[in-house]
Amino acid sequence: MSVVVGWDVGGAHLKAARAENGRIVEAIQVASPLRLGLERLAQSFVEAKAKIGTADLHAVTMTGELADTFSSRIDGVEQLSALAMRELAPAPVSLYAGRSGFVEPQAARQHADDIASANWFASASLAARVARRALFVDMGSTTTDLVPLVDGAIAARGYTDAERLAAGELVYTGLVRSFVMAVGDRAPFAGHWSTLVNEYFANMADVHRILGRLPDDADQMATADGRAKTVEASRARLARMVGCDVAHASEGVWSTLAEWFAERQIRTVVDGAMLVLSCGNMPADAPILGAGIGEAVVREVARRLGRKYVSFDSILDVAPAARGRASHCAPAAALAALASTSNGW
Repeated sequence: MSVVVGWDVGGAHLKAARAENGRIVEAIQVASPLRLGLERLAQSFVEAKAKIGTADLHAVTMTGELADTFSSRIDGVEQLSALAMRELAPAPVSLYAGRSGFVEPQAARQHADDIASANWFASASLAARVARRALFVDMGSTTTDLVPLVDGAIAARGYTDAERLAAGELVYTGLVRSFVMAVGDRAPFAGHWSTLVNEYFANMADVHRILGRLPDDADQMATADGRAKTVEASRARLARMVGCDVAHASEGVWSTLAEWFAERQIRTVVDGAMLVLSCGNMPADAPILGAGIGEAVVREVARRLGRKYVSFDSILDVAPAARGRASHCAPAAALAALASTSNGW
């Protein structure tokens, strides 16, 4: 039996997926905020390895190189590659360089532009093999990828973060970590438009928690105020965004405010999807292929666009017990599957 583990090293989370003979049997996510330094990430690797097990080959992709822990993206690629190779030894490690395929860790600097933030390319590449024509939408904790798939190939206009931001194919909104004041600069409250306080008092995890829409284990980061992850505490954090205490209004008022922020976020993703679709290369019957912890939001986007919804886990060869987790960790799962069929694995 051949075992491949795909790793997705992000700026906030470390994700891993285990493939046995090409079939995904497990996927996990571990908090690993890079702002706390590389030692914290090394600890997360130890924790993840204990859960995901040993492998014949480790395949690694990343987005964490953008963290301000590093002096540059190239520096980030080099340091993260070296750390992964060290933490995953003695098994061989292969770096995913997106459009350039798999490369050796020693070639990280040479292929840095292709390695940096290429995790979306892994998911989209696997999806294109099966879905052929679809808009792939992966909503994670921090960002949302919007990738057109046409005739079995990735039809994205951008590749790097900068190019994808310009093309509307990378939208910086996520289910958990997005700051509330990044979703809108004002909100309806107490019968008028209230300007928001430009402080990190609450995030979208608070919004979705208040509404009862936060998936289990989706919010692994500390809260803005370091207090509890309860509905009441989330209401208190959201209240600060409009300069109030939670006692100043009823639970219904805070739920309405949370619903408005959730609606704004959905509209942002819909706008991004419509921008990508405006290129005109996507058939009217092409479905939305959704993944990530924000899959429920993506489903709603598909409904509003009048398109069929297909879940990413439905195109994977995945054990039933791991379906949801594999979709939440789509790049890691896709990478494990891709690496299983590359170089004889």
